Amino acid sequence: MPIAVDFSIIPEMFWRLTEKFAGESRPLLLHKVDDTYRGITYSEVRSRVETFAFGLASLGLKRGDRVAIIAENRPEWVISDLAIVSLGAVDVPVYPTMTAKQIEFIFNDAGVKMAIVSNQFQLNKVMRIYPEVATLEKVILIVEKGTIPEPDTISFSAVMDLGKAHRKEQPDLLATSMAIVKPEDLLTLIYTSGTTGNPKGVMLTHENLVSNIKAAAQVIDFGSDDIMLSFLPLSHSFERMAGYYTGMACGVTIAYAESVETVRDNMLEVRPTIVTTVPRLFERIHSRVMKQMDASSPVKKKIFHWAISVGRAFAEAKKRGGAGLSLRLRHAVADRLVYSKLRERTGGRMRFFVSGGAALGKEFGEFFEAAGIIIIEGYGLTESSPVISVNHLDNYKFGSVGPAVPGVEVRIASDGEILARGRNIMKGYWNNPEATRQAVDEEGWLHTGDIGFLDPEGFIHITDRKKHLFVSSGGKNIAPQPIENLFLSSKYIEQFMLIGDRRMFLTALIVPDFEALREFADSRNIRYSSDADLARDPLINELMDKEINQIQRDLANYERVRRFTLLEKQFSIEEGELTPTQKIRRKVIEERYSSIIDVMYEGIT
Repeated sequence: MPIAVDFSIIPEMFWRLTEKFAGESRPLLLHKVDDTYRGITYSEVRSRVETFAFGLASLGLKRGDRVAIIAENRPEWVISDLAIVSLGAVDVPVYPTMTAKQIEFIFNDAGVKMAIVSNQFQLNKVMRIYPEVATLEKVILIVEKGTIPEPDTISFSAVMDLGKAHRKEQPDLLATSMAIVKPEDLLTLIYTSGTTGNPKGVMLTHENLVSNIKAAAQVIDFGSDDIMLSFLPLSHSFERMAGYYTGMACGVTIAYAESVETVRDNMLEVRPTIVTTVPRLFERIHSRVMKQMDASSPVKKKIFHWAISVGRAFAEAKKRGGAGLSLRLRHAVADRLVYSKLRERTGGRMRFFVSGGAALGKEFGEFFEAAGIIIIEGYGLTESSPVISVNHLDNYKFGSVGPAVPGVEVRIASDGEILARGRNIMKGYWNNPEATRQAVDEEGWLHTGDIGFLDPEGFIHITDRKKHLFVSSGGKNIAPQPIENLFLSSKYIEQFMLIGDRRMFLTALIVPDFEALREFADSRNIRYSSDADLARDPLINELMDKEINQIQRDLANYERVRRFTLLEKQFSIEEGELTPTQKIRRKVIEERYSSIIDVMYEGIT
């Protein structure tokens, strides 16, 4: 659906949108208050943004100043963002999971003047580094619980009070500030999470984001009747652009999940029509469904697998022009018996999911398609604002990330690297011209670092990250990501990391699905008192060995896992083993588990 209003800068989008829907009672935002979802209308959000912007101005915030936001997804994140950019300032979103040391680097590199934090926990981190950040003048606390140090810290509500007073003194300030914001002005500094070293600040202008919003809106069917559930971090460019800016530009209602852990419950409460997400959600839902099926009666299992096979056949027939009467009748029966129950788990109104941030396993896309749940996979980088390509609702291919969005050119370099060019490509890396030159060449092509190819219909297929390609000691090139995705379809595997660069053969570090292992152990009278016991048990390892060999039977010999180790705890964001979008940090994990990895290669001559 096209955007609801035309605009060239983000504040213009918001102001025109709130004027258009000013008289409607339909909420722009939904959030949980006292265990109930409450709505905030377009007019209410506008009033809060205006007041907060005046409050920030009274504290001395000016055009070009940088303001950090460290908060979970919530209305105050949006209010802060829109107030900051309406004043011509630049926001610097920071993941709430980051450590004080990581925040200190970002604050100093960006020259952050103010920081807006969600709660006492985030405040404590910032106050620990406060003396080390010379540019930091004020910290604003959203949730007012605990002590608020003075004079460097002020509450969100106190800034609102300042805004009300400042508006009376300088009523034209906000309009004047917005009038001089240009499309080429810096909108945000987003620090890439990276897998090694310090993060780089990606400079994105209003034009970068606006061009991407308009392109996405042309090919993804967002509309004013939609309710989107937002749970990916707003600090990440994918959620910021797709789940926030593009959704808002098309007039959707945005509901905030309480946390990643409550997404399943929140979907049932909100009953969204669209969710922007990462593949991990589908992996978990699939695993849960398959485990329940395994515990079901033989009759229920037979019906379930029959229904999925019918769904696959029906989906393929639709793509070829339509299903025959017999298949349509079988599909209707399967829908009543199976598909409708799966859809109820998402709230019962889901039109489609938009998946990004990491590769979606083809088998997951096909499984959910069979149940009538469509996943539209896209692709991009923070440096491209972020969307480069996306599948369309009426034209999609699982295993691909779709064709380039309007206004973006894509080509494949001689070494297989995907290159992209367009108005969405970043201005550069903050204070890092050398890194900018390495990322964007003289012709304006962004070197994505991803390896892939274009099929005859222009769909992009990604094989792996350029720097993640393994070269075995026998000279074979191996792309780990597709192999890892294959193993994640197992109900016994929660996380999976392949090892093998410059090695004679492949091994793997596996985090099992311990719930599934406990069920298996109980059924076999295997004694255990902890997850560590399960990971070490010979029968459990024998089970996993059989599972791995079954999954990899169609892989080439050099792509097969020869040895593995079961780990007793998950890789986590907090331990630095995953990025905030659940991507594995290979170098960190390889260093942390180096002794275990060495054991898997012992005895090899």
